[in-house]
Amino acid sequence: MAALGWLTPRRRSATARSVLAGEAAAEAARKSALSAELSPDESLLPTETEEPPFPVAGDDRAAAFFDLDNTVMQGAAIFHFGRGLYKRKFFERRELTRFAWQQAWFRLAGVEDPEHMQDARDSALSIVKGHRVSELMSIGEEIYDEYMADRIWPGTRALAQAHLDAGQRVWLVTAAPVETATIIARRLGLTGALGTVAESVDGVYTGRLVGEPLHGPAKAEAVRALAAAEGLDLERCAAYSDSHNDIPMLSLVGHPYAINPDTKLRRHARALDWRLRDYRTGRKAAKVGIPAAAGVGALAGGTAAAVALHRRRR
Repeated sequence: MAALGWLTPRRRSATARSVLAGEAAAEAARKSALSAELSPDESLLPTETEEPPFPVAGDDRAAAFFDLDNTVMQGAAIFHFGRGLYKRKFFERRELTRFAWQQAWFRLAGVEDPEHMQDARDSALSIVKGHRVSELMSIGEEIYDEYMADRIWPGTRALAQAHLDAGQRVWLVTAAPVETATIIARRLGLTGALGTVAESVDGVYTGRLVGEPLHGPAKAEAVRALAAAEGLDLERCAAYSDSHNDIPMLSLVGHPYAINPDTKLRRHARALDWRLRDYRTGRKAAKVGIPAAAGVGALAGGTAAAVALHRRRR
């Protein structure tokens, strides 16, 4: 499950697959937002975070789009979810370690090696194949409480709350499965989530994806599709991310923010005079496995979590 957002072999052009993934994510996000009334979890609201002068109150054609991993949450949501599935005997320990290192390589290198990625996708999709969507959603609620709730960055949470207080909609945009992302969005009181859509038939996962993972250009396509459907003006919208992989999404909006940025995003943001926010102290960065002194903010918490898990079991 830790790499559920990765694809089976390509059969279309990258651009066409990105568009398909983006449109599928937007449709899933709108359906989930309409199906439930979301209310903020007051226990998660920060108390001492400075609120930015933006957003503009009452602008209903503006919205905010937040990346999840290392932007809203310390580490990678999909790996935390994988830990929860491992605890529930969905797969063996060697697979947990393998997924952790695959994810760490992907985030640190910032490139997609076809053979490496294909192996990860096939392994992850095989874990959930045949399981009911409702089963994974129920387990996801438990896993959020176990592994994710205490990893929310208070500073980023305050930024999201500022948009909500201004009467704007706030969406998570992530390569994590849309079901996982929707749970996190609901717990944080956000409007909804755009995430990777895994194919299901009669409520059962088939082991395939719709389009491709919601990553890089696909995120931008998802935001574009959702904005069109919701009547949003992207020039009045904001987007937040830690990773240079999300530059396509950040470039779509009039108010891009680099949050806990990796080296490439920091450089890009400074060149274009984008706003930057870094909520990592040296101590926190070391704790979650992010070598902040070297500027490698995009490294997900998978490596740190795997090392911590190994140490606890020694």
